[in-house]
This record gives sequence, C-alpha cells and structure tokens, in this order.
Amino acid sequence: MTKRSLGRRALLTTGAAAAVAAATGLAVLKHKLDTYQDPGQRLVDAAGYRQRVAQVGDLAIGYAEGPDNGPPLVLLHAQHMDWYSYNRVLPALAESFHVFDVDYPGHGGTPAPPGYPMTAARIGADLARFVEDVVGAPAHVTGNSSGGLLATWLAANRPDLVRAVVLEDPPLFSAEYPRIARTIADRSFRTCANAVREGTDDFLLYWIRASKPFFDRNVGRGAARLLVEAVKERRRAHPGEPLEIGLLPDDTVRQFIRGLDRFDPRFGAAFHDGTWHTGFDHATALRAIGCPALLVQANFSVLADGTLDGAMTEEDAGRALSLLRRGTYRRVDATHVIHLDKPDYFVRLVKDFLLTANR
Repeated sequence: MTKRSLGRRALLTTGAAAAVAAATGLAVLKHKLDTYQDPGQRLVDAAGYRQRVAQVGDLAIGYAEGPDNGPPLVLLHAQHMDWYSYNRVLPALAESFHVFDVDYPGHGGTPAPPGYPMTAARIGADLARFVEDVVGAPAHVTGNSSGGLLATWLAANRPDLVRAVVLEDPPLFSAEYPRIARTIADRSFRTCANAVREGTDDFLLYWIRASKPFFDRNVGRGAARLLVEAVKERRRAHPGEPLEIGLLPDDTVRQFIRGLDRFDPRFGAAFHDGTWHTGFDHATALRAIGCPALLVQANFSVLADGTLDGAMTEEDAGRALSLLRRGTYRRVDATHVIHLDKPDYFVRLVKDFLLTANR
C-alpha cells in the first residue's frame, strides 16, 4: 500500500471518528434537554405548594398556593416571567406566610382573552378581585419590575386590600411614556409590538431570533440559533409543559425563556406605546399609598447614549421615596430580579419588613 493510500485511509478514519464523536455529543445534549428537571421544583413541592386556577370574572388566573403558615402574601413576578421565577425563595417564604404566587394576565397560566385591555388599571382591578375572592383577606404584596408597578397600583387604589407592600426594583417613572423609549427594556417591548403587528404564532422563537445580541452577551456567541433548536427539541419531548432549558447556565435567563414561552406580546407592546399606563400616573399613585412600603433598588447603569440599563436611576428612587408617606429604601448589589440573584437576602428583607410593618 502506498503512502498516499495510507494517508487517505487515515484521513477517512479520522473523519469517521469525528462524525461519531459529533453524533455522540448531540445525543448527549439531546438527552440532557429531554430529561432536565429544575431542581427547585422538588423543593417547592416539598414546601407544600400546589398549582391552582381560580375563575375571576372572565379570567382563569393561574397561581401557586403555599400552606397557611401566616399572613397572606401575594407575589407578582416580573414581565416576561411567571410564578416559578420565585422558586428559590418560595420554601423559605412558606415558613412565615400563606403565599399566593400569581401569574397575572398575559403570563404563564393566565392567558388574556382576545380584546383584554392590557392596562395597569384593568389588570390591577382583576388582581384586586383575586385578593377579595381567593385570598379572602387583606394581604401583604410584593412585586418585581412590572409586578412592582402592579403592586404600586394595588396599594394606591385598593388600600383596603394591601397591608404592606414591597416594591422590588420597579421601573418607576422610567417605564412611563415617552421616557420608556430611552431604556434597555424597550428593545424587548419593541419586539413585542412588532410581533403583534406581524401576527406571529410563536412569540418565543420570534423573540429569540430578534434578540441575538442579548444572547451573545448573556449566554455566548451564536447562542440564539442553538437555543431555537433546543426549544424545539424540549417542546417535542414535553408537549404542553412549562419550558425548561437546563443547558442555560444563567438562572435568570433560564426563567426568562420559560416565561416567554407563555407570554402574550400584547402586554409588552402596551409598554412600548404607553397604553399600559392609561390612567396610571406613578407620582399620583405613590402619593396615595398609605400603608408601609419598602422600595428596593437593584444595580443599574446609564449607557453612553443615555439609555437606562436597569429599572431606576438614583434620582428616580429618591423621587419615589419622597412621595411615599411611610416609605423605606434599600439599595441592593444585585441584578434586576433580586429574588433570583440574592434569594437569601431577599427572604430576610421581606420577612423583616412585612412581619413588623404594622406594629
């Protein structure tokens, strides 16, 4: 056999080995995708939480309810997420509260009917009815991001239902129109508006493809294309179940993807065009809050072009605090979803504040 033949055979053998290795690697990745279970779910279940659905007017509101171990506490997640984004703090909160972890309209297990008004006033009124009909007593309320804005609306407009409120990095003032256009968040809201206008039937995949820079920055270069295929595979293996992509190393990004899989882009579009705030002025609402209120601010930055990367500036937080009659402020070295980034700190903060708020 000639050296040339030997070289050709060695090349073919090496190529075949590479192909086998690649196929093996893909099989391993597929197995990990198909069999992944978020470890937090076991802890949430063990703490006594049960998923339920309550009919509130024309809404079927999905929520997770914990055991009755104290005063009622309503949790309102960030936009694009769902109730499970609180999984890291749910067991500890269940030790001191009767927790109601709610998917508000357009998120998770609470689909919004066609024509449903995506406004703080309408969603806030439906959440108030949930507290009346399901919780059955005035409750402590904590909300993150857009959930913090809804908590603000509830405390201002239904003081009979809110004992005390924790506002976890809410975009006070920055989310109001037209200032919203000068925030990082509006890049996603603009994608929502485009999706509504174009009529896409798979918002998550639409959003991933439109948000390649986000995934390049937060996951890795080229991650968006791979994530699209991972989503398709996980859906195939677990049809109709919440989307769990265990290959994503960042817990916040993983919960973000789970939430976006059952997210109504009309919600984000209403932030983009300002209609979400119809009849809801942040300053007016803050002045109206009479119960104890804890305002918690996470990290933020302002880009070179003036775009706000975060929920509030120091000036926003200071203005908000000055308007609250019984306000307390905490600055936290954490990312926007504080209860995911610093869960132990969040639990201590919430317990210390709410369990002594009305003494």
